[in-house]
Amino acid sequence: MTIDPLVLMTDVEQATEALLRTAEGLDDSVIGEPSALPGWTVGHVLTHVARNADAYTNLLTWARTGVETPPYASVEARTAGIEAGAGRPLAEQIADLRAAHERFADAAAAMPATAWTFRFPAVVPSAAVVPWARLREVEVHHVDLGRGYTPVDWSDAFALRLLREIAGDLPASAPAMVLHPAGVDHPLVIGSPSGAAEAPAIGGPTRSIAAWLAGRADGADLTVSPDGELPQPARWK
Repeated sequence: MTIDPLVLMTDVEQATEALLRTAEGLDDSVIGEPSALPGWTVGHVLTHVARNADAYTNLLTWARTGVETPPYASVEARTAGIEAGAGRPLAEQIADLRAAHERFADAAAAMPATAWTFRFPAVVPSAAVVPWARLREVEVHHVDLGRGYTPVDWSDAFALRLLREIAGDLPASAPAMVLHPAGVDHPLVIGSPSGAAEAPAIGGPTRSIAAWLAGRADGADLTVSPDGELPQPARWK
């Protein structure tokens, strides 16, 4: 997958502004209401997106300076940070999210060209992947707010990149299926290639297939050939 981090930072900016517009149209009463993510409120989702920006700022700082700066101090610290911030008033959540995004954007702007090739021992393969990872977080969790933004609002480019990433990340032990996104010339095979000839073929809009595989849609508008029920996709992220 070819990734231009500078081009993707423009996409991150636009996606973040769209998320902020959605948040600004809410009121404090929704902060404690359930989001579309089981077990998380709207406040949990907003706080997570802000802390994720800081986590990726840490990674870019590591890539630029060479000083190890993990995204989170620990798994426990990540969870505690989300829980601590989830109940804050909406205005504070919005200000926090905007400030965290600006820190991330500044960190990306400070990256010399050579720093984008920096490889991390874990988390993401290289610094060049970080803008895509951030864009994915913003777009998918915008849907997770459950406040009017859906996968239909994803751009064609984002949906196709997400679909290809999920299809490529799932293990060979995943339920075999052959994906036929509308407008894409070559099908995507999930599971063992040797079983592709007998695997069900799933067709539909790229956004719909990507959202279904990501666990953000039920796949009701997808087709299955031969006729039958949609297979249960392997859990993603």
